[in-house]
Amino acid sequence: MNYRHVYHAGNFADVVKHAVLALLLEHLKHKDKPFFVLDTHAGIGRYDLASEEARKTAEADGGIGRLWAAPRVPPELEGYLAAVAALNAGSKGAPRWYPGSPLLLRRLLRPHDRLVAVELHPDDAAKLAAEFRRDPQVKVMQMDGYVALKSLLPPQERRGLAVVDPPFEALGEFDRLVTGLGQAHRRWATGIYALWYPIKDMRAVADFRASLNASGIRRILSAELWVETPGDPEIFAGCGIMIVNPPWTVKSSLETVFPFLSAVLARAPGAGWRVAWLVPE
Repeated sequence: MNYRHVYHAGNFADVVKHAVLALLLEHLKHKDKPFFVLDTHAGIGRYDLASEEARKTAEADGGIGRLWAAPRVPPELEGYLAAVAALNAGSKGAPRWYPGSPLLLRRLLRPHDRLVAVELHPDDAAKLAAEFRRDPQVKVMQMDGYVALKSLLPPQERRGLAVVDPPFEALGEFDRLVTGLGQAHRRWATGIYALWYPIKDMRAVADFRASLNASGIRRILSAELWVETPGDPEIFAGCGIMIVNPPWTVKSSLETVFPFLSAVLARAPGAGWRVAWLVPE
């Protein structure tokens, strides 16, 4: 309940996460049928990168700031960058406003798609509700994200994406991710799931991968990027996203995007990336 994403908005992990989410939604839009999106840890929706909190850490400078300054980007990133640009219409230079995942996801919806954004913190949930108060395609709910995974699935559309992006401020978060995925997957086995996690404690990441491997869930794609050599559990060196049931073209898209992002976001020797099946068909 103490986590405030404004201190970290637009950092390298946001860039990686949001680039992947934008790709997933673009692939979902290849079919005309409507889809549903659940964002379990939604935050406040938009973040002021010029605020005192954001400038205190200046993490956005090493994230969206670097990507924004890149002279050329792969076309696979255009949807994501367009969502950032839409929030900064008319401004010059690096963006001041950064979209959290619910605002990014909303930007990419079509008129017949819908989003449920869940946030536990009461103040943040209120800000998020105000952000979408006149939007009939978005419903904001104040509740625990893992409860939402159990109670809001399967959706009536029967196709779509569940984004699980906890702050990892409490012990046992990796275990909660695995348990939450298992409960949701039993209710909605055909849904796409995107599980974000930090790369700090390599033993914890290895245990997480092993637990997913043993879960019995198939078609899990692992996409990881690190901005310096991982290994020190005190250093936030990278992040990953486990994608369950990825659309068939997503792997090749990530294999184009991740080398580019790795080069742009690298902050020390040892930066790198990996996109590979954790569990195949």
